[in-house]
Amino acid sequence: MLYRAIGDYEDYISRIGYASSNDGHTFNRRKEIAFGPSEDYERNGIEDPRLVEIGSKTYITYVVPSSYALGIPIVSSALATTSDYYEFKRLGIITSIGSDNKDVVLFPEKIKSLYREQKTSYFSLQRPSAWIGSAYGVYRPSMWLAEGSLLTKFERYWPLLSPKEDWEILKVGAGVPPIKTKYGWLIIYHGVSYDRIYRVGAALLDLREPINVIGRTKRPILEPREPYEKYGDVNNVVFPTGACTIDGEVFIYYGGADRVCCLATVELTDLVEHILQDSIT
Repeated sequence: MLYRAIGDYEDYISRIGYASSNDGHTFNRRKEIAFGPSEDYERNGIEDPRLVEIGSKTYITYVVPSSYALGIPIVSSALATTSDYYEFKRLGIITSIGSDNKDVVLFPEKIKSLYREQKTSYFSLQRPSAWIGSAYGVYRPSMWLAEGSLLTKFERYWPLLSPKEDWEILKVGAGVPPIKTKYGWLIIYHGVSYDRIYRVGAALLDLREPINVIGRTKRPILEPREPYEKYGDVNNVVFPTGACTIDGEVFIYYGGADRVCCLATVELTDLVEHILQDSIT
């Protein structure tokens, strides 16, 4: 597990820590920082790491609040890779400057291109908050599907999931990297309501053409209820950033109130059935 941590509240600079587990429940943390700001574009901290294995390599997408305008962070997303979780190779910023692009997660394998004949491409989910209005076809920050020939350069974008229900009406964004199942790509994402409560939803995308949404939950599958989810650095937040399947069970790792790392579990078949039955039409 790679997790975001704040050691200095005065400057509020995020760094990334490392923890490991043999059973998915109990984790042991390494005392040293896994990786911290070293490049100029990371000077304001690094946040929200998402892990994915593609082939034999482990890639990490993460957020960098690279500049500030009127005290509000303008963010980009960057990419790194590692083979041992001690040494990390930076691959640079992978989103366009000014798009205010967070919540970038990579698909764990190449998929047949949606626009290039007889080609396969890398795909990702992104949330460019600046891309709103009639020119983009969405009117609130939404989740986009991106395709590229390189992991560091995505050339085509399509709106995928936009806010629809009250619990996600302010904005939606990817949570964990897509999980490949026989039912489709399992997407676990977050949504934010007008009163700034962060909740979790789920969706299924077609395996061959992930632009096609098979189903999407109308109601959240996880919301702040426990004290550690309701009170912290940012109140009323459940924010998923990692997941895996163990013996048919989905382990969802999420941040609680921007203060603690938490775990929720659900049977994969139960979650899929719920997505299809509770689906937005």
